[in-house]
Formats: sequence, C-alpha cells, structure tokens
Amino acid sequence: MKFTIVFAGLLGAFLTPAFADYNINVSDEDNSGGSGQQSVSVNNEHNVANVDNNNGWGSWNSLWDYETGFAVTRLFHKKVCIVHKMNKEVMPSLQALDALVKEKKGKGPGGPPPKGLMYSVSHNKVNDLDKFGKSIVTMCKGVPTYMAEEIQGESLILYSEKCFITNILWILNISFCGETVEY
Repeated sequence: MKFTIVFAGLLGAFLTPAFADYNINVSDEDNSGGSGQQSVSVNNEHNVANVDNNNGWGSWNSLWDYETGFAVTRLFHKKVCIVHKMNKEVMPSLQALDALVKEKKGKGPGGPPPKGLMYSVSHNKVNDLDKFGKSIVTMCKGVPTYMAEEIQGESLILYSEKCFITNILWILNISFCGETVEY
C-alpha cells in the first residue's frame, strides 16, 4: 500500500509539468501606455496557448491552436472573432512560447524588438467554424467570425486600412486591418 501511494505521488510530480498551464501578467500600473494587464497560458496537453489582454475598451483574447495551425483573436469592443493561419516562421513554437512565458514572468520589456505580422480581415463572415478546431469553435460560437489573410512584402507599403494591434509579451505584434476592426 505504501509503495502504491509513493509511486502515485512520484508519477504526479513527473507528469505535472507536461500538463501545466503557465501564466504571466504584464501590467502597466498607470495605464499610460494602454497595455493594461496581459495573461498568457500555455497548455502543453492540448497544444494551445491563450493570451488575455484586459485593457478596458480595447480588451481582447487570443487563442493559438498549434494542433490545427490556426489562431483566433476575439475583439470584445467589436464583438467579433478573427481567425487566421499561424505563421510558424514568425510566431514562436509552443515550447518557445512556454520558455518565454517562464523567462518573462515578473519582468518588463527587454531584448530584441518584437516581430510583426499584418493581416487583412475579410468582409465575409465565416459560416463553418468546425474546420478550425474545437478550441476555436468554443471561443467563437455565436460570435460573428471573419477570416484574415496575412499581408506580406510590397503589399505592406501600399496598405492604408486602419488596424487593431495586439502586442503579445513584447515578442510579437499582430495587426488586424480592415473595416471590420475599426474603432
């Protein structure tokens, strides 16, 4: 009986890091920069990362589903979701994000400037969320959802739409551009 209890305890101690969520809070005490508070959770068991940015009117939530290769951002002030393919060359892997969350916990910005991605948001609503995976369906069911395509190269210079920018952990800036996201 003692062996079973000790073994179960040791097994739990070894498995816990594989299934753990890690959080980081990024606060701007005087809110002058408008960053509010940000929380990042990495769930290795489900291969997803969740970023919550609480900033009053500009609050948003983003979910990166590494299993399906899609990400979604829900803009609370617009009451919409924006789905896009994850650019794996720019967006950190789940393991790298996990390490960054642990490294940045309790620290401010520092290191190299953040990478950036820009997306053009379609005017057409997505009718079938199932193709994006269960996590995205759960987050956006009943919420108008739009697809976004990455803008690259020369198109960036010519693009003049208004954009909503999400800054994640001082490592990644994602801009969603188009009428759907204008204030």
